[in-house]
Amino acid sequence: MVNPWLAMEAGADPGERLRTVRRAHEAFLADGTVAPPVRQVVADSWRRSARACAAPDGEVPVELDEAALHPYRAAHPLARAMPVFRELLGTIAQDGAHLLAVCDPHGRLLWVEGHSGVLRRAEQMNFVAGARWDERHAGTNAPGTALAADHAVQIFATEHYNRRVQPWTCAAAPLHDLRTGRLLGAVDITGGDHLASPHSLALVQATARAAEAHLAAQERSSGTFLTALGRDEALLVRDGERLRLGRRHSEIMVLLAHHPAGLTGDQLGVLLYGEREMRPVTLRAELCRLRHLVGPLLHSRPYRLGAPVETDLHTTERHVTVHHLTAALDAYRGPLLPCSEAPGIRRLRTALEDRLRRALLAAADPDQLRSWSLTPWGEHDLEVREALVAALPERSAVRPACVAAAGRLRSEYGLAPARPADSGPPTAR
Repeated sequence: MVNPWLAMEAGADPGERLRTVRRAHEAFLADGTVAPPVRQVVADSWRRSARACAAPDGEVPVELDEAALHPYRAAHPLARAMPVFRELLGTIAQDGAHLLAVCDPHGRLLWVEGHSGVLRRAEQMNFVAGARWDERHAGTNAPGTALAADHAVQIFATEHYNRRVQPWTCAAAPLHDLRTGRLLGAVDITGGDHLASPHSLALVQATARAAEAHLAAQERSSGTFLTALGRDEALLVRDGERLRLGRRHSEIMVLLAHHPAGLTGDQLGVLLYGEREMRPVTLRAELCRLRHLVGPLLHSRPYRLGAPVETDLHTTERHVTVHHLTAALDAYRGPLLPCSEAPGIRRLRTALEDRLRRALLAAADPDQLRSWSLTPWGEHDLEVREALVAALPERSAVRPACVAAAGRLRSEYGLAPARPADSGPPTAR
């Protein structure tokens, strides 16, 4: 079976593939159709890039300048994995033909290393530390597509969505915190067409796994962690063992983690089902099934967790409390169990989102406001969009696009255009 994440099957002609994919790329830009030999993973990425209005000839934005980049990457978890990346990929990065790059989960390049000549060539397309290489801003590319698909992938030459990147070929793999399952970023090697081989994909995958193990060993902690932000089904990690929970069990675990003293059956029932009539046997059956999954972690009379369970909800709340908002944005992977209609979950979801938004608005940091505005849950937030416009310097390169985005939202909400000197709060989110 052909590996769909590899750019080319054994024996394929790189020159012919380059030409046929270029024709397919031009056809896609013209009429939105995708035909063979374009791989499904590439076709899906082209469609995502088009929906995000990524420019097929545009310049990739640099979001973090030197002053913001250095403290941010020094505090990033992947900083502790750089010795592994350099040990396993350093020789390749200095051979005059390749680059080693590491990005955060938002696609911002934190490190780009290699031979000075290759670095200078890469600078021409803004493949530099601080630049945003997710699919929304750079189109199809190995680090951005690896993050979007959460899988290691190769992107060959004309498979790139942005024509300015098509002279390059790259392979990247995502990295996760093994304790929590949280996406940390991706590691990438970029170079010429010769990277379209099984060896380069296997190399970045092995490097990512080694870095994850290195970070896990540094943690030296057991304990239990529950990840529920941006997920409809929570992930429970206990001593390295990962368990994906069903939706109702996810709700129960989040509620019990948030109430460490425990809840009676009636209290838990109201948080799960609200005031509608619910037979007690229904809740007892759910708790019985959950106990089969988590064993002695679940206690009764009252229902409670028998050991401390850290959650990404708690982590985000702590960062907001101490005003570490960049860390809070990294921890906040989306609304809490977004499809849940349980009243207790909805209250927690709303409270966390409102608290984080209010902290971002009060801090008025343009980088943080822009990070929020570029997320699926923040892109329609007019209050944040207009706060971002107010916070940006007049000569900021991104200001015109931000002003236009805020104007479009005001129009969508049926509001009059903002006056140039109007700094008051908008009347709608």
